[in-house]
Amino acid sequence: MSMEQDYIRIFDTTLRDGEQTPGVSLTPEEKMEIALQLDKLGVDVIEAGFPSASRGEQRAIREIARAGLRAQVCALARALRSDIDIALQCDVKYIHTFISTSDVQIKYALNMMPEQVIETIIDSVKYVKDHGAICEFSPMDATRTDIKFLKNVCKAAEEAGADYINIPDTVGIMSPRSMERLIRELRAVLKVPISVHCHNDFGLAVANSLAGVEAGAAQVHVTVNGLGERAGNAALEEVVTALHLLYNKRTGVNTKLLYETSKLVSRLTGVPVQPNKAIVGENAFAHESGIHTKGVVIKPITFEPFDPELVGRRRKIIAGKHAGRHGIKATLEEAGFYPTEEQLKKIVERVKELGDKGKTVTDADLFAIARAVMGRAHEEEIVKLADLVVTTGFRVTPTASVKLLIDGKEYVSAETGVGPVDAAIKAIQKITSNLANVRLTEYRLEALTGGSDAVAEVIIKVEDKDGNLISARGAREDIVMASVEAMISGINKILSKRLKES
Repeated sequence: MSMEQDYIRIFDTTLRDGEQTPGVSLTPEEKMEIALQLDKLGVDVIEAGFPSASRGEQRAIREIARAGLRAQVCALARALRSDIDIALQCDVKYIHTFISTSDVQIKYALNMMPEQVIETIIDSVKYVKDHGAICEFSPMDATRTDIKFLKNVCKAAEEAGADYINIPDTVGIMSPRSMERLIRELRAVLKVPISVHCHNDFGLAVANSLAGVEAGAAQVHVTVNGLGERAGNAALEEVVTALHLLYNKRTGVNTKLLYETSKLVSRLTGVPVQPNKAIVGENAFAHESGIHTKGVVIKPITFEPFDPELVGRRRKIIAGKHAGRHGIKATLEEAGFYPTEEQLKKIVERVKELGDKGKTVTDADLFAIARAVMGRAHEEEIVKLADLVVTTGFRVTPTASVKLLIDGKEYVSAETGVGPVDAAIKAIQKITSNLANVRLTEYRLEALTGGSDAVAEVIIKVEDKDGNLISARGAREDIVMASVEAMISGINKILSKRLKES
């Protein structure tokens, strides 16, 4: 663990503070999946949870602690021996203990006297250290605590043996300047490394964390995608990228894995990432206007602060009504489409038509248009959709009737299902079962952009009786149509594969 000035430790609390996001509840298996990804990403500490919360939480923390990760695995405990005991039973070697120190919380939440608070801190920090664990101590609501009392509290924790002292901006009320001043004052009286934990109530969590680092903090508490209670915590991806590129600091994080980590956490927590979110939002490297796209294609630095690949991203030229030929051509060529001038003209026209309807044309839409105009599909179209009618509603059994063209012959089938997508897929399977007996092994739906008119991208995996596993996707404004398109594409891929092999 490097302690030199330019190395900043990243303490990730996605599994603890992040899980306190309203509506988020992770299973032990999901917590493990996130922990393994965070370890691969290279964070220094993973706060795996709050063991006193539940039995399931204890099990999850114990499994993560025993997973042999490179990162230190930490558990949260109130400044109570009983909490610390439960944390120690989870096999963690790092305990983060806390108690309120602001007047308002001491009086109304703890019902204690200030002297009792200090005694409790000394007792719990010593207790953690007596059990051979690393101890990080947090004076909760530090930023609303009387500064003189805060210094006394932190000094008491340091003398009791705390390894790190973390300063939480519990209700997110600091500004970068006030945060910097506070950390400087504490640095002047403490020898142990200081950590900062900022909340985003005013949208300043990242700025305040960086101000803390400027003042000498050696560690930052973060969560992936800025998850957390209320308005969330400081976002890992923003803090790390800023530390590396704007502050010339080092961390153990491999920035190329930031995007995939963000996607994983978003998928498992069910909390979408806003499209215009820095670093990991879908539009973070998307350019629409012609001036920008021309500049970006010729020389990316013209309208980009850094190379998207650095954070595991690809540059996206969004084709809308402002799109230019340059941008569209570059995006298509990057994906392996090389249209003639005449074809490119038609593609641009169709993109602008959609743009005039107020639609943002994403890459998926653009490639679909290109395939149509250029008359090239990656799979042979053995099975074609001729017609689809779906009925669904309140107290109506979802039913789909499908008409398919196979080698020029029409086949019709109708099926019911638990929902319109299920019914449509069953009807397709019924017709094609003797051709390609496939079963759906995975179905994933992603809305590429916000809004009810979003393009729905459906990604499926299908397997035939010979064990051929194929993934296929569909992208339409209608979820049922996108699902059907993906299913038919999957069947065509399996059939094309068989034809090539026979």
